[in-house]
Amino acid sequence: MKQFLGIPLAVFLLIAIILSGCVGEQAQSEKNKTDLTVFAAASLTGAMTDIAKDYEALHPDVHIVTNFDGSQALRTQIEQGAYADVFLSANTKHMNALRDQGLMENDTISLFARNKLTVIVPVGNPANITTLKDLARPGTRLVIGTKDVPIGDYARQILKKMANDSAYGSGYQDAVLKNVMSEETTVTFVVAKVQLGEADAGIVYESDVTPENRDKISMIPIPDTFNVIAEYPGGVLAQSGKNAEARKFLSYLTTDGGQTVLARYGFIRP
Repeated sequence: MKQFLGIPLAVFLLIAIILSGCVGEQAQSEKNKTDLTVFAAASLTGAMTDIAKDYEALHPDVHIVTNFDGSQALRTQIEQGAYADVFLSANTKHMNALRDQGLMENDTISLFARNKLTVIVPVGNPANITTLKDLARPGTRLVIGTKDVPIGDYARQILKKMANDSAYGSGYQDAVLKNVMSEETTVTFVVAKVQLGEADAGIVYESDVTPENRDKISMIPIPDTFNVIAEYPGGVLAQSGKNAEARKFLSYLTTDGGQTVLARYGFIRP
């Protein structure tokens, strides 16, 4: 009997037929699933990746397709015609802009999470930044978000609050902004630069300090007096062709299952 790699040819062909059948069934199964496209703020990457897996396990007929970027970039993509079923923003500004253009199902818009900001420094803290006043010290290399990305907007709000406090002085905000070495379009870029030691400090969300990077960065808390509570609204797009499924997924974010994952990543229940 002819053989292929030591296996009788007949047996080899039988195995090939079985495997091709399995692959075909899997492909058909994937084809039968409903693809739900979720545009989510970059700061939600870890949490939403886990939530998507959990949701798919509970709903085998649904496949979550995620697109992570700065909220302002996602908004622009949607305005320019990119398809999405659900939009999860890191602030209300960009959600409201889409709502005002008639691009959202208004009755679906609601908050599903909140967040606080913090200052991070690389492990070892080579610049010896121990207090928020050190951010104004000449020569400090600071990374923040652009003014259009939520994390950059929130950071500027905090600096303005601090400048209005006599403990920091009216020149505090200007002094800190002079130390900004780069402005990033997503919070993940801010974290990366600090983590790699390319910056002495960065202003990010508390949720960006995760179990995966806690050995690479440290936090310097921002007192609640000056901090900003970031609000995360979600909503279904008017263009969605899977309105019912999109609404179900959005509702899941506020259940104990969704909130448990969000809390694990440092988000606060709305």
